[in-house]
Amino acid sequence: MIPSSMKAMVLTGHGGIDKLEYQDVPVPQPGPGEVLVQVTATAKNNTDRKAREGLYPTKKGEMTSFQMGGKPTLTFPRIQGADVVGRVAAVGEGVSESRVGERGLLDFNIYADDRTDINLTPDYYGHGADGGYAEYVVVPSDQFHHIANPLVTDAELASMGMCSYQTAMHMLTSADVSEGEHVLVTGASGGVGTALIQLCRIMGAIPYALSQQSKAQALLDLGAEAVLDRGDMETFVDRVKQATGGKPLDAVMDLVGGEMTDRFIDAMIFDMNARRTYPRLSIAGASGGNISEILWTRIYLYQVQIFGVSHGTRDEAAQLMQWIRDGQLKPVLHGAFPLSELHRAEEYFMNRGSNYLGKIVIVPDEQWQVHGEPHALEAD
Repeated sequence: MIPSSMKAMVLTGHGGIDKLEYQDVPVPQPGPGEVLVQVTATAKNNTDRKAREGLYPTKKGEMTSFQMGGKPTLTFPRIQGADVVGRVAAVGEGVSESRVGERGLLDFNIYADDRTDINLTPDYYGHGADGGYAEYVVVPSDQFHHIANPLVTDAELASMGMCSYQTAMHMLTSADVSEGEHVLVTGASGGVGTALIQLCRIMGAIPYALSQQSKAQALLDLGAEAVLDRGDMETFVDRVKQATGGKPLDAVMDLVGGEMTDRFIDAMIFDMNARRTYPRLSIAGASGGNISEILWTRIYLYQVQIFGVSHGTRDEAAQLMQWIRDGQLKPVLHGAFPLSELHRAEEYFMNRGSNYLGKIVIVPDEQWQVHGEPHALEAD
């Protein structure tokens, strides 16, 4: 039986975690082409915090959430949570009843059209429409992908959500990364970073991780060729040369920005005669600062190609779902929190220590014993 109301963590406006309120709200109803999903796990992403705090400016001094389609889509109240896993509880008109009970993972994008190869006005569930920080959510049936693999728990499956993996894949495909190329992955211990390391290996590229040394072994185990200490950027280029046998990096997947961006460019251009392709920088984050000072002469004289990446395409999502089904991608799950404790999860995420690797997952309280408790973090 589907209830008429549900528990949800509702974002009531821009601001701190006090703007997230645990409420009773109506259970949504699926429309034509949609499915109602009973949520079992939703991965937490940094975009939740940035959207809540209005940290997606496209002009200096602006405080807002992004609106590439020309108008704001984040309106309040809003239920956040993009990377949703659960089971189909009901279907809308035009969707087969046989899908009821099916476990799936959401392609989190709100696509502007049916094109499969491009996504020019990215938006997503949890931003432009309600997401998974609730007991139920309504999503398009063709974007809720069936993942039956019984060896992967629901929380683990959520940790492989498209917000991280599709962003990572689009960074690599935008820069046309190919087999044998040396690729730097910055912010390597987070969701996008760990996804990039795995995807480089699937594509045959060689990933080098930039992270804290306390996480080096875990990143090496995940597939990194070497781990460069982000705490010592003065000798960064020399350490790149040592790791690559003297070769410049072919491409950089940048999640950091700020003053480090110039260092990353240094590591691609120190020997242009040794290159076979143009230096390429894909950027999909700015955790180290939203403004970088770079000489444009360095960009055009060394022909550095820069790719801004936000989300990805239907084709990329479909490929990733197949790799998950085939077991080629592995979950990197740090731990789980109950939905009612999302405030604590946000504080933990912002103050995470040196042992943090991968994703935090949020599980509805009613689902906690089965889907959350096995992955619960030990009390601090």
